[in-house]
Amino acid sequence: MRLASRRARLSAVVVRDEGRRRSRVPTGRFERLARIGLLAGEIAAGGVVEGVRRLAGGGESGSLLVTHANAERLAQRLSGMRGAAMKLGQLLSMEGEDLLPPEVAEALSMLRADADAMPPTQLRRVLGRAWGKNWEGRFREFDWEPIAAASIGQVHRAVTLDGRELALKIQYPGVSRSIASDVDNLAATLRISRILPRDVDLRELIAEVKRQLRQEVDYHIEAEHLRRYGALLSDDPCFRVPGVYDEFTTVRVLAMDRLVGLPIEDLCGPEHPQERRDRVGASLFRLLLRELFGFRFVQTDPNLANYIWLPESEQVGLVDLGAAREISERLSGLYAELCRAALHGDRRELGRVAEQMGFVPPGEPPQRREAVIDFVALGCEPFATDAAYDFAASDLPARAREAATRLAFRDGFRKPPPPETLFVQRKLGGTFLQCARLGARFDARAVLEEELARLPDAA
Repeated sequence: MRLASRRARLSAVVVRDEGRRRSRVPTGRFERLARIGLLAGEIAAGGVVEGVRRLAGGGESGSLLVTHANAERLAQRLSGMRGAAMKLGQLLSMEGEDLLPPEVAEALSMLRADADAMPPTQLRRVLGRAWGKNWEGRFREFDWEPIAAASIGQVHRAVTLDGRELALKIQYPGVSRSIASDVDNLAATLRISRILPRDVDLRELIAEVKRQLRQEVDYHIEAEHLRRYGALLSDDPCFRVPGVYDEFTTVRVLAMDRLVGLPIEDLCGPEHPQERRDRVGASLFRLLLRELFGFRFVQTDPNLANYIWLPESEQVGLVDLGAAREISERLSGLYAELCRAALHGDRRELGRVAEQMGFVPPGEPPQRREAVIDFVALGCEPFATDAAYDFAASDLPARAREAATRLAFRDGFRKPPPPETLFVQRKLGGTFLQCARLGARFDARAVLEEELARLPDAA
């Protein structure tokens, strides 16, 4: 009877295959190195083909290696590798044309969408190692088709025997062992192929990327982030953070509530009123400021896939806290000072704070120093006016890219600001792009003034 009951439970496990791309995740360091070596060879071969094409057609200039075809090869290979290699590609894509050639920035943007999924045989092995044999008996349903597949892992829906609906974030095999080699080997390949400028000193940033990835692959840490973030936002009706299920959570599997909703960018559709887009955009902007000034705990990955819209409760679900990080009291205070200087239009104070934050290196020539201050002031544009700021209509991202390119190439690259600052800047820029994608319009200055007024030294 018990055997029959067990068979009945197993037969209820849902198996779906909706045509998502599947490929085996390369797990060994030598295998992953070979994949990156193959990528380097493909880029070189693509350069040869491009050289022949230009000889035949004439009239074109620029690098033979940095082409649309090679950029697409790079994105496709990283999507298939997953792990730290794909994660580094995502991080670089978010820097966009400030650091990368336009062809590469455009191609790598696809890495912010879904990756390949593991084939079921590899998935079974991963779950067997995490939960032991006969793990299927712990679930009434388990969907083999993933809800999402990203750089570090993929997400599956499951229903426990007592009816709880879970989202299971399952890490790809071999990811944690290959962080250092993936990042170093890919960075070297990108430099050799001149996709990354050779004269940019990225050592501190690369070291910080490795540190963050080591944190992201430990799902016990992300589980703690979810609990902490949920407590911090317990009084905020605009957001919902999924709860964690410890009995199913391991270092490589994270079990949490499944939040059923829509991709947040669906709010761009005509069925959603402008007021809703404005409210959600203002909420995301306010959340950023609370993270920076109040919590000093920032989710530094502004990828839209990390946010979902919950139509029943009209909340934003926050479903990925892997990239959350502490922000020092000093840096939080400096950002507050920078924002106050921007509100008052105090250019001298902007320059002083920018120097302390590392945006203006010591000994910088006056002309370049002023250009950096111009760039900082440009980033403060959304709250430089008392009127509602139209994020969708703004050309600020294009002007910021142009200014960054001038800064980078006019006098040569300099050492980047401290990595902690760069990760916060990524969140700031990503939040702007979120608001722009939503087509939001709201008084950003009023939101900033309200959050600054909460600080102890507001007077």
